[in-house]
Amino acid sequence: MRRTTIAAAVVAAGLAAVTMSVAPTASAADRGARSRIAVHFDLAKGEMPENIALAPDGTAYVTFAAARQIAAVSPGGARRVLATMAAPADGGVHTPVLSFALTTGIVRTGDGTLYFLYASGDAGSTGLYRLRPGGRPQRLAALPAAGLPNGLALDERTGTFFVTDSVLGTISAVPLAGGRASVWSSAPELAPAGFLGANGVQVRGGAVWATNLDRGTLLRIPLRPAGPGRIEVRATGLAGIDDFAFTGRGEDVLAALNGPSTVVRVAAGGRATTVLDAGDGLQNPTSVAVRAGVAYVLSAAYTTATDPNLLLATLPRR
Repeated sequence: MRRTTIAAAVVAAGLAAVTMSVAPTASAADRGARSRIAVHFDLAKGEMPENIALAPDGTAYVTFAAARQIAAVSPGGARRVLATMAAPADGGVHTPVLSFALTTGIVRTGDGTLYFLYASGDAGSTGLYRLRPGGRPQRLAALPAAGLPNGLALDERTGTFFVTDSVLGTISAVPLAGGRASVWSSAPELAPAGFLGANGVQVRGGAVWATNLDRGTLLRIPLRPAGPGRIEVRATGLAGIDDFAFTGRGEDVLAALNGPSTVVRVAAGGRATTVLDAGDGLQNPTSVAVRAGVAYVLSAAYTTATDPNLLLATLPRR
């Protein structure tokens, strides 16, 4: 319990600056989302859900940050721990900014293999990992121990992973089969401004999309044969933006705003409207996944320290 309390306190210190920021306004259409909390997690065990990947049967694969775990959550709410990463020798205190080791981004491929990130402040364990069904985690690529690998996305067309680093302010590329990680972009728009920078990441429409938590921005970077194209700022004013997902309607995005405890819909033009908030049960939401008009939202309760959970919301038609 003490480790969990410390972890929450460290994150709370960084999120304090965005908690008081004004959230985007709500619209009647967006506030029509029907929601329910499907699963309550155990804060005392470090079950602070950080990222999510969905299987076709509705199983949600999540990373529990402070517990250093990968877990499967069934559609009925039963959860099963698939792997627990070993704590570094120093207990994780040298993990940059946060001072605790944590599992972060996760991706599932069609064969059921899970890929995830582990940030430990230790060069021997920080990196991108593969977890095959019934197997054990294998590190595919080392990542800088001086950084904080956070968001993970797979470009299935080229078989390339893109990894955001919230401390170093970079996006790195790693082959699907593993190997050396190379910095793909270190554009200044990815840099932190006091706490954490580049965070969530997705690949869509010939571009890598990313968020910057400190700067409250949604970014688009075109994929070019020679490397990244010129970065585009698609939305601003999204205080504490963490991870996000595309709704399936063009470039519309659902984004988790961690400090304000809201989920917003960001239209293609950059306008944001509130879809869910603390009244729906959100407590520092960290990530969003969307399938068949249903949003799966994880809340880590980093600053509320009350009820980490998985919320399901049926999105209103527009």
